[in-house]
Amino acid sequence: MELYLLRHGIAEDRAASGRDADRALTEEGKRKLEKVLKRARKAGVAPALILSSPLLRAMETARMAAGELGCKSAIVRCDALLPDSTPRDAWSEIRAHGDEPSLLLTGHEPLFSHTAAWLLGSTRAMVDFRKGALLCIECASMGPEPRGVLQWMLTPKVC
Repeated sequence: MELYLLRHGIAEDRAASGRDADRALTEEGKRKLEKVLKRARKAGVAPALILSSPLLRAMETARMAAGELGCKSAIVRCDALLPDSTPRDAWSEIRAHGDEPSLLLTGHEPLFSHTAAWLLGSTRAMVDFRKGALLCIECASMGPEPRGVLQWMLTPKVC
C-alpha cells in the first residue's frame, strides 16, 4: 500500500471561537499547500481514500488534497489522527482500510513525525514534519507491526 501523510497547512494562530479545533488555514497556508499538491499530482499521487483528523485545518487540507489529486471518495474523519493520538492508533485506522491500494492521511504534529518514524521501524521521532509537507511510505505488510520504506518527502520550501 502507498501511504501518504500530509500535515495540514499553516493555520491561523487563534480561531474566533477561541477553540483550537476551529483554527482555519491561512491564505499563505493554502497557497503553500497548493504548490505541494500540484507537484504531487504531477508525480502521479492519486489516493484511493483520504482519512483526516476532524479538526478544521486538517479537514480543509483534506478537501484541497481531494480536489487537486482527484480523489472521488468521501473524506473519512478519524479521531485516530488527532494531534495527541498515538502511532499505534493511526496504524489501526490505516489497517482498517487495508484493502485500499493507497491512502492519504491529513493530520498534525506531533503525531505525524512519530507515526512516520514508527512506520519506518524507529522508536524515535526522526522526521521534521513541516506544515504542508507530504511524505510517501510504501507499506508491504499490513500486519500488527508496520514495515514501511520511505519513498519521498515534499515540503513547501522545495516546491
